[in-house]
Amino acid sequence: MIKDFYIKNMVCDRCIKVLQDELKEKEIELLEIELGKIKLNIQDSEDKTILISILEKNGFSLIDSPEKQLVEQVKMELIKLLQQLPLDIDRKLSVYLEEKLQKDYSKTSKLFSIKEGITIERYFIKLKIEKVKELVQNQEYNFTEIGQLLNYSNINHLSRQFKTETGMSLTNYKAQQRNDRSSLDRII
Repeated sequence: MIKDFYIKNMVCDRCIKVLQDELKEKEIELLEIELGKIKLNIQDSEDKTILISILEKNGFSLIDSPEKQLVEQVKMELIKLLQQLPLDIDRKLSVYLEEKLQKDYSKTSKLFSIKEGITIERYFIKLKIEKVKELVQNQEYNFTEIGQLLNYSNINHLSRQFKTETGMSLTNYKAQQRNDRSSLDRII
């Protein structure tokens, strides 16, 4: 039986690779895989039990409720958006998510806030700040270039947002050369 499964904490290409390898090893037919979602050809309840075991062993879990699935879809769309730099969003985040999810944004936003205790916009800011930390640590771009890559209107906007979220300036963060980034599945 072909079935879609929504997966919590599946936030990067490495997560996809781990699940591909594990499912192949257990001979479970993987039809599609993307961040937060897999499509499998499940033969029986034993296959589902094996799937759950694979997920738990690797820090993932199944998401059964439609509300939690929608919240996870929002997170995955935002994470995917930040994987391709420069950030290419030429419309409001609300319009972007409505188009991607084919759901009314006001209802999605309200559900997200209730389930996660944070607005979608605030969550996206936190993701962007983690991306800034990654780019600063890689030392490939200066602050102005990082701001441009992440679609900030100017360096001052980026600097203020960074300081609000981290409690330190970009310059101080760079000087400390600390790796205090949060993993994407732990942001809230």
